[in-house]
Amino acid sequence: MENSSNTVLSVIHKRKSVREFKKGKTIPKETIDTIVKAAFAAPSAINLQPWHFIVIDERAILNALADDLPYAKMLYSTPIAIVVCADTQASELYWEVDCAAATQNILLSVEALDLGAVWTAVYPQQKRVSFVQKLLNIPENIIPLNVIPIGYPANTDKPKDKYKPQKVHVNKW
Repeated sequence: MENSSNTVLSVIHKRKSVREFKKGKTIPKETIDTIVKAAFAAPSAINLQPWHFIVIDERAILNALADDLPYAKMLYSTPIAIVVCADTQASELYWEVDCAAATQNILLSVEALDLGAVWTAVYPQQKRVSFVQKLLNIPENIIPLNVIPIGYPANTDKPKDKYKPQKVHVNKW
C-alpha cells in the first residue's frame, strides 16, 4: 500500500494549470461530488466556511462565461466549471483566503482524479464580478472569486518547478 503522505505530496507536485481540454467527454456526477466535497474540506478562519460553489454543466452558460471572461476561453471545450463564491456577510475579513483554500482543494482533487483544471480570476475585477453575478443570478452579498474550468486534458501538460530556495528563510529574514 502506498504511503498516503507520499500520495498527497505527489499530487501537489504534479498539479498544473490545464488550459486545453478534450471536447465532448462528460464527467460523472460522482466525480463532481468528490471534487466539491474536497472543497468543503478546506480550512477556514474561525470555521466560518463562507464559500458557496456553483457547478455549471450547461453548455450555453459555459459558452456565455467564455464569451465575456478574457482568460476563460477554455470554457468552450470543458464539460463543467465550478464557480467559487463567498458570502461576504458570513466572513467580512477572511473570505478571500478561505475561498482560495477551497479553490486549492478543488485543483488538487482534480489532479488526483486525472482531470485538468485552471483557476481563472473573477474577483477583484468589478466588471467580471458584476457579469458573473448577473449571468448566474448570484445575490449581491455573494462574490464570485473565480471560475474553474474542469475537464479531460487534451495534452500531456508538465508541472512547472516553482521551488526557489532563495525565497526560504529560517528563523529570520
